[in-house]
Amino acid sequence: MLSVFVSRGASLERIVLEPGTAPPEAAVWIDLVKPTVQEDKLVESLLGIAVPTREEMQEIEVSSRLYMENGARYMTATLMCKADTAVPIITPVTFILSAHRLVTVRYDDPRPFALVENRLARGTASKLSGETVLTDLLDAVIDRAADILERAGMEVDQISRSIFEPETEENPPSYKDVLKALGRKGDLTSKVRESLVSIGRLLLFLSNEAETMRWAKDARAHLQSMRRDTSSLSDHATYLANKITFLLDAMLGVVNIEQNAIIKIFSIAAVIFMPPTLVASIYGMNFHHGMIELEWSYGYPFALLLIVAAAVVPIIFFKWKKWL
Repeated sequence: MLSVFVSRGASLERIVLEPGTAPPEAAVWIDLVKPTVQEDKLVESLLGIAVPTREEMQEIEVSSRLYMENGARYMTATLMCKADTAVPIITPVTFILSAHRLVTVRYDDPRPFALVENRLARGTASKLSGETVLTDLLDAVIDRAADILERAGMEVDQISRSIFEPETEENPPSYKDVLKALGRKGDLTSKVRESLVSIGRLLLFLSNEAETMRWAKDARAHLQSMRRDTSSLSDHATYLANKITFLLDAMLGVVNIEQNAIIKIFSIAAVIFMPPTLVASIYGMNFHHGMIELEWSYGYPFALLLIVAAAVVPIIFFKWKKWL
């Protein structure tokens, strides 16, 4: 799908193009979503640049993600997508700056794009160009990453309370549920951190190119501010990942303690019932010669008392040793 945005004073207006229609010269932002070959060629003919394919966007080496070609700056970053679902993903998005126009190429729908589109449609105080749209998009991406990490941090705190303070909850989750929740939060945090690392590289490249493109001083300062925000969020993502690892180890430790307590009960029970079993086995042999108790009138009560005593003595000993 090919979306074109044209400046109308202090706002952007979205223009719907008929299939095969070339984008207008006044286009400030051209958004390619799952573009077809025909749409790629239309944009390439207008700007005189090559639109990268999906395979090229997925290259991980920096030289394939951040480069300059035919006067255009190509910047590819991995952005979070579907972060509010059970299966969050990261998707590559390419930003192309050429002749004060911005071209975005993507194959998913990250939320910041819709937010920026709605905000710019309402109007802005500054003059709109490809550079301003790019900085607005990057700002929205960083804000979105911060929101995801903030929500993940709150959910990790809830998991922590369910592990260390289960008595404070009416229906504490099972260990299986806790393990799944920790796994999901660990996966989400790692994806956010990967996205932030790619954004940080993009901002570093863009900051260096801003000098060449002679951006205004406040615009360059804004880029530096976004770089600091990205770095701090990346550190926070690392902190969350370490906390999740700690909680996972703590949960496994709690499970081991409970398992040891259960095994301890069975072991003590086996030791307690071993002496009575030995006594009962001896008197169950019924040898008349050598077992004078068989002739006693009180032989049976004596054997019962001996069995009870054989069970009580180990219990008293265990309590004295504080093993129970």
